[in-house]
Amino acid sequence: MPVIRLEQPGKRELHLWYLHLGTLGGALRHALVGDKEPVGHALPGVRQLRFTRRFYLRLLLGAYLGVPGKDVEVNRSNRGKPVLDLSVHDSNLQFSMAKSEDRILIGISASHSLGVDLEPEGRVAREPLRLAERYFSPAEYEQLKSVAPERVDAAFLHAWAGNEAVVKASGLGIANQLCRFTLQMDPDLPPAVLAMEDGNAAEWTLKMVRPSAGFVGAVATRQPVNRISCFRLLPAA
Repeated sequence: MPVIRLEQPGKRELHLWYLHLGTLGGALRHALVGDKEPVGHALPGVRQLRFTRRFYLRLLLGAYLGVPGKDVEVNRSNRGKPVLDLSVHDSNLQFSMAKSEDRILIGISASHSLGVDLEPEGRVAREPLRLAERYFSPAEYEQLKSVAPERVDAAFLHAWAGNEAVVKASGLGIANQLCRFTLQMDPDLPPAVLAMEDGNAAEWTLKMVRPSAGFVGAVATRQPVNRISCFRLLPAA
């Protein structure tokens, strides 16, 4: 902070931004109300978190577009995916945002739709095999069954994050979509889209990230990617 102007990602490049809203929200309130509020004070409620997420999303988008954050207009597609209002912004800039607790991950592409997800690394699903059988593709379920029992929770978490990212990138919404493609389930192997019911799996890029201790993220896009540049937004001194 402050963020004034950002260069858009190059061809075959993605930008990822990681924000800790507990810290940034305190800095934002400090800027609004002055010395009455400690800079490092955590946000107390859901409404404040929602406001802070929107504020910083528009701040970053505005920096890429060359306009103040308050002038950024965001709509939702027919499937509910947040997108720039093209009647206001003549730009191909694409973005995706995921939240977990008071952290958010924002992905930026200059041309292609993308999806991101963010999960607490210690998250453990109840009956992951049953959930995989119900929601994932049959091939993913078979993969998960073959994972060593002590690795099932990690494999399921990586698969869930990857599935969420791919669904967001497709823009189709999550309902009845997780079973339409197959991801690499083994967390010790490079993440990948192995099969796609309505498309070419080879066109997809899927990457896992660890933006900070205790969190795991995923980013997916339907294009080759040679570089992912990662950033963390910090409060102004």
